[in-house]
Amino acid sequence: MESALKEVRDGVSVLDLDPTAAVGGGVEDVYGEDAATEDQLVTPWTFSVASGYSLLRDPQYNKGLAFTEKERDAHYLRGLLPPATSTQQLQEKKLMHNIRQYQVPLQKYMALTELQERNERLFYKLLIDNVEELLPIVYTPTVGEACQKYGSIFRRPQGLYISLKEKGRILEVLKNWPERTIQVIVVTDGERILGLGDLGCQGMGIPVGKLALYTALGGVRPSACLPITIDVGTNNEQLLKDEFYIGLRQKRATGKEYAELLHEFMGAVKQNYGEKVVVQFEDFANHNAFELLAKYRNTHLVFNDDIQGTAAVVLAGVVAALKLIGGTLSEHKFLFLGAGEAGTGIAELIALEISKKTNVPVEEARKKIWLVDSKGLIVSSRKESLQNFKKPWAHEHEPVKDLIDAVKAIKPTVLIGTSGIGKTFTKEVIEALASFNEKPLILALSNPTSQSECTAEEAYTWTKGRAIFASGSPFDPFEYDGKVYIPGQSNNAYIFPGFGLGLVISGAIRVHDDMLLAASEALAGQVSKENFDKGLIYPPFSKIRKISAEIAANVAAKAYELGVATRLPRPENLVKYAESCMYSPLYRSYR
Repeated sequence: MESALKEVRDGVSVLDLDPTAAVGGGVEDVYGEDAATEDQLVTPWTFSVASGYSLLRDPQYNKGLAFTEKERDAHYLRGLLPPATSTQQLQEKKLMHNIRQYQVPLQKYMALTELQERNERLFYKLLIDNVEELLPIVYTPTVGEACQKYGSIFRRPQGLYISLKEKGRILEVLKNWPERTIQVIVVTDGERILGLGDLGCQGMGIPVGKLALYTALGGVRPSACLPITIDVGTNNEQLLKDEFYIGLRQKRATGKEYAELLHEFMGAVKQNYGEKVVVQFEDFANHNAFELLAKYRNTHLVFNDDIQGTAAVVLAGVVAALKLIGGTLSEHKFLFLGAGEAGTGIAELIALEISKKTNVPVEEARKKIWLVDSKGLIVSSRKESLQNFKKPWAHEHEPVKDLIDAVKAIKPTVLIGTSGIGKTFTKEVIEALASFNEKPLILALSNPTSQSECTAEEAYTWTKGRAIFASGSPFDPFEYDGKVYIPGQSNNAYIFPGFGLGLVISGAIRVHDDMLLAASEALAGQVSKENFDKGLIYPPFSKIRKISAEIAANVAAKAYELGVATRLPRPENLVKYAESCMYSPLYRSYR
C-alpha cells in the first residue's frame, strides 16, 4: 500500500518529507498544488487507493479525456472513458464554445458551477485564461441573481453551512470539512447580499464566488479555501414562503443569541485552523459588520471586504485618477452618497492616506470628505442621532437635505456612490458637478448593475465626455461625439485576492490599516500610460495575476515592517516569492 501512495518529488517520496516543513503558500503542501507543473508525477489519492470510477468523480484529480493511454491503464480507467484523448487546451476551447452558446448569464453561471464540481483544474484554467469574459458570470452581477435563485439551482453543497442548530457544536462541524490546512475562509450571514438585501442561507453564492477568485486571481490553492454561511434565519418573507428555500425557516436571530453564535464560530476557527487563517467577513449588515470587525481585529486575522476591500480598491482608483484630474489627494474634496460599510470605509482610508502624505492628524484630513445618507448631509447638528460609525463625518455646516443641494454647497471634485440605490446620480446632479470641474471623477459603485447610481452612458453624456468614470459592476464601452469611452470597473477583485495572498505568504497574524494602504498604492502603480490615455484608472483584468503578485508583495512587505509576519526569514524578492506560491491549474501527470 505504501508504494501506491508515493509521489516522487526531486527523488524524495512525500512520505519522507518533514511534516512540519512549510511549503509555498504558507502551509504544508504535501501534494504539490502550489508548485504544480504539467510534467510532475503525482499519485491522485491521499489516504487510500481510489478505483478509476471514483477518480473520474473527484473534481480535484479528474482530467476527463485528458487522461493518457498510460494513465488509463495504471488507474483502472479502461472502458470508463471514450477512446479519444484530449489536451487541456482543447477541453478549454470546447467548453468556452459551449458556454458562449448560452444567452442567459445564469445559465453560464450554472455551467461553470457544474464544471467546478466535475473538474477543478479545468474550471480554474478557463477562469484564468478568460477572466474579463467570465468574471461578471462567476461574480457580480450574475452571482446576485444566482443567490436570489440559489434554492432552485442548488445541486451539490459547496462549503459549510453553520446554523443555529449547530450552536455548541461548531468545532465539530468544522472538523467535518475534509481539508485540514485552510488558509482563507470567506464567511457571510446573508443579511446584505450586494444591493439585494437579506437572502439568508442563499447568500452562500458570495463566499463560493469570492473564493473562486482567490484561487483564479490570487493563486491561493482551492483546497486551502473554505466558504462558510452562518444561518441565523432570514427576514425575507418571500424566501420564508418559498418551498425551495434551503435555509432555516425563521426570523433572523439578533442580540445575545447572534453574538454568542458568532463568538463560538470565531473561537472554533482559531482552535481548528490556527492563528494564521484569514477570515474574510462578507455581506454582513452595517450594524453587525462594524461591530464584528472592531471586536475581532485585535485577536484574529480578520478582513471585511465590504469595508476594507472596497476602500482599498476605490482609494487606488482615486490615486491613479490624480494623473488625469491633477492635484494631490489633499487638494480634492470628496462627496459620498451612502454612509454605510462601503462609504465610511472608503472615506476613512482616503483620510488615512491624506494624513500619511501630509502629516496632518486624521481628524483634520476627514474635513475634506463629506457624506450624504438617507436624511441628507451628515453635519454636526445631527451628531446625537447618528450611529457611531457615522459620527467622525459630522462636520460643521448647515443642514442640507438633498444630494443636488449638497453638490452645490460642497462643490466636490470627486463624487462617490455607495448607496445601493440606482439612478440617484441624476442629470441635474451630474451637470452641477460638471459645472465647476473640468474633469469630474464619478464613481458609481453600487452592485449589481441595476443598483448603480448612474450608467456610464449617462456620466459621459451629461458631462459632454469630460467625466472620469468607474462603476462597481461592468458597463460596455460607449461612443460619444465620435470618441469611444471605456468605463473603468472599481471591482474588489482587484484587491482582496492579492491582499489575502500577501497575508498568507508572510504568515501575518493581524491586518493593519497600513497594509490596506500598501495594497492600494500597489494597485494604483499598475495603471500604465496606455490605460490613462484611454481614460482608465484601473489596469485591465487580463493582467490580474501579475497585479495580485505585486499587491501580495507590498502587503507582505508591510507585514514584515510592522512585525506581524511570522514566516521567517523574509524572502529576498517578495514578488517572485508570491508568484512561486501561486496555484497553477495545469494538469498533472499521474504515474
